[in-house]
Amino acid sequence: MNKPQVQANDLIDVAGVRVAAVASHVRYANRLDLVLMELAPGSTSAGVFTQNAFCAAPVHVARAHLEQNQGAVRYLLINTGNANAGTGKVGIDDALACCDALAQEAGIARHEILPFSTGVIGEKLPVHKIAAGIPSAIKSLGNDWLSAAKGIMTTDTCPKARSLTLTIAGKPVVITGMSKGAGMIKPNMATMLSFVFTDAKIDQATLHSLLQGAVDQSFNRITVDGDTSTNDCCVLSATGQSGVELSNDNPQDLALFETELKALVQELAKDIIRDAEGANKFVTVDIKGGVTSKECLLVAYAISESPLVKTALSASDPNWGRILAAVGRAGIENLDVDKIDMYLGDVCIVTDGMLAPAYTEAQGQAQMQQEQILITVDLNRGDARETVWTSDLSEEYVRINASYRS
Repeated sequence: MNKPQVQANDLIDVAGVRVAAVASHVRYANRLDLVLMELAPGSTSAGVFTQNAFCAAPVHVARAHLEQNQGAVRYLLINTGNANAGTGKVGIDDALACCDALAQEAGIARHEILPFSTGVIGEKLPVHKIAAGIPSAIKSLGNDWLSAAKGIMTTDTCPKARSLTLTIAGKPVVITGMSKGAGMIKPNMATMLSFVFTDAKIDQATLHSLLQGAVDQSFNRITVDGDTSTNDCCVLSATGQSGVELSNDNPQDLALFETELKALVQELAKDIIRDAEGANKFVTVDIKGGVTSKECLLVAYAISESPLVKTALSASDPNWGRILAAVGRAGIENLDVDKIDMYLGDVCIVTDGMLAPAYTEAQGQAQMQQEQILITVDLNRGDARETVWTSDLSEEYVRINASYRS
């Protein structure tokens, strides 16, 4: 499968942001695992976080600091290798200790720092290693965005980062973002970790609205295995350094920015699926003809998370009965199965709830052998439509997750 191939010169600097990635040996030697992101004074930030009830200690701390500071954040501190989740009050204290270590070095208050962690759940965070790496991270702050994208990776096989420039009021505005994630992905807010920056000036309330809208149509529309992480987060920060201010007072400019933001974040979400653990297929599940968006998503996720469907995808087996069964158990009230049409690519497999007369196994096989597969289901009961992106389920996925802690 074509995985993201980002290069350093693909990424555009965001004025008012400096980044760094260093090796602090949280879990592995000689691996970038501590990332620091510095925001210029006057920047605003908004965040969305996992809805998992067992959310990690850094999620609690980051959410509290963001609220306390009303978005006036100066640093994001990210470590990989250890999720600091399932660690109770000790985990909260450890996350705060990391903030304290950075606050002392940077000469700021700890509530101006948002901590993030990703990695193995249930192990105590090695605070001393992170604290020891902070001075080096501060000294390394610059514009090496690619190293930062690499530094937040865990089981990812490649960095995921995107940039774009748009023109508003005759001035260039930059958006650059990065994400990590390859497994334990069915976000109920965002993704494993994602950080997006712009040099536009945007107040926090507007920023949060923009972020939520972008997340709902991107990170909330992907699934690898149906598992929502304990550490999921997505942060959007605006430095204001471009001189362009966006607000509801200029709806056309704001709408243009929102369109471009959504496009960039959606590509980051798709990059996660392209690099999903053990994946060989990028699968688009398009559900139309629903009464509501909610019921379209119920069907989309029933298909996207079915182990039987996903293993058939891995084997390039056009076992369309598995897809049909997933539609039937999605929980749609008063579903008239006799009205359902289903397609693989442009090949009609099911029409009026039964095998299409012209369908042949060879047609289905040809579609399933592709690296990019489109599954379309028309419920023929309304005008709602939703799309979810997913991957296949391979033996390699099992191997990766069976040996994750070793």
